[in-house]
Parts: sequence; structure tokens; C-alpha cells
Amino acid sequence: MALKCGIVGLPNVGKSTLFNCLSNAKAQSANFPFCTIEPNVGVISVPDDRLTRLVEMCSPRSVVPATVEIVDIAGLVKGASRGEGLGNKFLANIRETDAILHVLRCFDDDNITHVDGSVDPVRDKEIIDYELLLKDMETVDSRLARTIKQAQTGGDKTARMQADVLQSIKEALEQGKPARSVSFDTPDEQKFVRELFLLTSKPVLYVCNVDDASAATGNAYVDAVREAIASEGASLMVIAAQTESEISELDTYEERAEFLESIGLAESGVSRLIRAAYALLDLQTYFTAGPDEVRAWTFIRGSKAPRCAGIIHTDFEKGFIRAEVIKYDDYVQLGGETAVREAGRLGVEGKEYVVQDGDIMHFRFNV
Repeated sequence: MALKCGIVGLPNVGKSTLFNCLSNAKAQSANFPFCTIEPNVGVISVPDDRLTRLVEMCSPRSVVPATVEIVDIAGLVKGASRGEGLGNKFLANIRETDAILHVLRCFDDDNITHVDGSVDPVRDKEIIDYELLLKDMETVDSRLARTIKQAQTGGDKTARMQADVLQSIKEALEQGKPARSVSFDTPDEQKFVRELFLLTSKPVLYVCNVDDASAATGNAYVDAVREAIASEGASLMVIAAQTESEISELDTYEERAEFLESIGLAESGVSRLIRAAYALLDLQTYFTAGPDEVRAWTFIRGSKAPRCAGIIHTDFEKGFIRAEVIKYDDYVQLGGETAVREAGRLGVEGKEYVVQDGDIMHFRFNV
């Protein structure tokens, strides 16, 4: 499974600059609204030192890292939910993403115009939140009217359940709360909510775009955002998109490391952002490793072995027999699979085994 994130924000907050840092695609970046008319989509590899070490040990013919798909849309403005600035089209582009990266401008620069005339990231956040909420209200109202009619005329139990879910979400939206603030207990309810693809049901990572001087410490704008989202249960990270752009242009690892050290950072903001997005969705990684291929596989924390096997191929899950598991530390410290087997450290696990982050897996199955 690949993680898919949508980048949203007002015009000129640094979305496309950040996107350029995240992917090999080059989104146009200009000092005016709507310079990104069609959505830019980039697929980037997830940085993982464990994968690098496994490749060094196995010398495989191919390497497949975990990936993240990033969708960058044009800057939203007030009225986007009603189509202002082609907002309806842009909002549709992120409807099927897994999470939202909400970029906020947290820097002063007289040379970069702000669409509302002044820098105020909390106000900007509220504008975008409101537009996403209005778009969801439109979706819920449209679906609710049809569902209530079905429940009343046909006595459909499923329709009644769906109507109750929609009504609960509608009440939250009317109070200015996102759909993710409403919890549902049954699998059927949860599945129905997922199928609605509501924008405010998605987890949000607020990305505070700061100037170079604030890359390591943040600033007063960031503090204001942190206070504003304290009750949301959302995540926040600080990144200097322009600085990241300069880092991405450096040729060698040593040059990048030296640059980062000079501004007080241990690693790039891009690496931190990808890991933060993974944490946001409670994702982890297991590996398959051998001379043919070393590959990273993304799974949801808490998944059992058959479900993780199904990520490789559905037949692996259907015909699951057992999983042979090597802990990453054992693999590295003992020097590979053969040594692990000889040391008796290879685990043989059944259907109830909960896969752990970093496990090196080999699945046995029969279809």
C-alpha cells in the first residue's frame, strides 16, 4: 500500500516549493495565485536507513523502497467550496488522498504577496478549514436526503444506519467541527464513513513554512499555530521550504549533511515530513530481503501476518500457512539469514502474529 497525501493551503504559502523538494517533478512556482492549474503528482521514496543497510548486505538485483504519493493542488481561497478560484475542481483532486498536508505561511517577506494582505497563519488555517468543512457539508446534505428517503420508504436497515451516521457528522460540521471528531464503533459504520471520502475526516499534518533563521527553532507564528490546534489532536512540524530547495540541489550526501549542520538540523525537513506523514496514519514497514530483491512494504500498525502477506499478493493471504520472521537487529548483528537460522533466532509465526516495524518476513502459503 502506498501512502497518498494532498498538499493544501492558500496561494503563495510555499506549497509548490515544498512539492518540488519532495519529488522529482517540478511544479511551477510563481508569485501569483493559481500558478498550479492541474494537480502535480509526485511519487517519492521513503528514506529508511534500514533498507540501505539491507541492500549493502544482500547486494540484490533490484531495490524497491516504500513510496509516498504527493498531490499538490492550486492555492485555495475564500469561496473555494462554492467554486471560487476553480476551488471545486481542486478540492476534488484531494478527495481520495489518505491524509492532508496543510501548509501555512509562517514567515515575513515583502517580496512575496499574501493573498489576504498580511501574514497570519491562524487566520489562513481557519479559511482552509472552513472551505473543507463547507465542501463536506455539501456532500453530507446531498447524501442524507437520499438516505433518509430510502430508510423511510423501504425499511432498509443499512440505510437507517447510514442516515444516523450522516446525521451525526452533519451535527458536528454545523458546530464547526471536522468529521474526524465524530467516532463510530461498528465496522459497517467505519467503512461507510471511509467511502464518503470526506475532506475533514482525513488526518491533518500542519506544515509551518518558516524562514531559514527559524528552521531549527520555529518562531512566534509557529507558536500561534501550535496553540490554535492544541484541541484538534492534529500534528505539526516546522520546515523551511526554501532552505529545503537549496538542500535538494546539493550533489553529495556530505554537502547536504554539512549544510544541515550549519543551520542546526540533524536531517532534512523532507525526511522528517515523510516520517511524520507515516506516523499520522499509523503506518509501519516490514521488509523482504534476498539476492533477487530487497523491498520495503508498508502496513498499518497492529496488522497480523496474513493481512501483511496479502499486501504482497492476495493469494498469500488466502492460502497463508505461516510466516518466517527475522528481527532486523538480529539480521544485521548476525550477518544475514543463514546466520540467523544457524543461531536459532528465526521465528515461525502463525495467523495471530502481529507484525512489528522492521521485521524481515518470508511467507509460506498454499493456494
